[in-house]
Amino acid sequence: MVELSCHFGKIRALDGLSLAIAPGELLALLGPSGCGKTTALRILAGFETPTSGRVLVDARDVVGIPAQRRNMGMVFQGYSLFPNMTVLENVAFGLRLRKVGTMERRTRAKSLLEMVELSDRSSHYPHELSGGQQQRVALARALAIEPRVLLLDEPLSALDAKVRSQLREHIRSLQKRLAITTVFVTHDQDEALSLADRVAVMRDGRLEQVATPSELYNRPETPFVAEFVGTMNRVPGRVRPDGRVEVLGREVEARNLPVSIGTGTVVDVLLRPEEISVVAAPGARGIVSSVTFRGAQSRLDVLLSTDLSLKVDLTSSAATLLPPGSAVEVELAAGSVLVDTDRQSVSLADEPV
Repeated sequence: MVELSCHFGKIRALDGLSLAIAPGELLALLGPSGCGKTTALRILAGFETPTSGRVLVDARDVVGIPAQRRNMGMVFQGYSLFPNMTVLENVAFGLRLRKVGTMERRTRAKSLLEMVELSDRSSHYPHELSGGQQQRVALARALAIEPRVLLLDEPLSALDAKVRSQLREHIRSLQKRLAITTVFVTHDQDEALSLADRVAVMRDGRLEQVATPSELYNRPETPFVAEFVGTMNRVPGRVRPDGRVEVLGREVEARNLPVSIGTGTVVDVLLRPEEISVVAAPGARGIVSSVTFRGAQSRLDVLLSTDLSLKVDLTSSAATLLPPGSAVEVELAAGSVLVDTDRQSVSLADEPV
């Protein structure tokens, strides 16, 4: 995708989006509703025409080429199976349109159903299947035509948590096995981070950052990415010389501090819950207000002042030693931090940093 823009009247769905996808890669388009990710996918599929820009596949611009001639498989959020066709007939439908012979259609459809572990449901109709099974049929149908690119538009959002997790693993395993270039649209950060080779975070029709899941989580480039991907605390920090910031009693490197921000300026510092540590300290100003058990980890809410509360992640065994009401000392466990210079912190003048 090169400089893609797409306008619907006064609405600018895409605004100069450029993104390269490697062969065999699974790329997730992640962002809030209305950010343009589905529009980008529909342009790739040929269901929408961009206002400007190019869609290059093997160095060929496919803008203007009808969807049925792009050799791309699409899986929708709502399954879109034909209710009057059996599972086998649904999977073979695209092959029938391509004039593939009856025997070959059946052979390939059966092979795909085995691949998605539904060979025993071939004679069933969609209404006789669960939601997860229907989505696997939709996936098999998209793969039956041997597409150059597989496009998935929030295919798991209508499923319950357990089925969603199982199907997520199934899709990833299948995608790796077939080495098929895949674009996966989602607003679910956990889905994107667990599935993708790279994640492209979008906002207002533009690309905020594209990176591996690990890099995106640990080294976000903008405050929007930091807060959209995972939980973030906003803590007042004071700018020090040489691109450093003082926060929670320590001076650390600020990864994105503009040189125009003067020493002494107070900014918002963004910290993940695991980048803060707490230790019991009678008389300390931090007070544990609540503890939420989350399996191997627990999340503590620690009140530092009337307008500053921090979320802190600890192992559940450690959290049992710090019940609500415990006085704790709060320390910074990060080596570098991200700051938001566009948003002022609260109660800055007298707030300890």
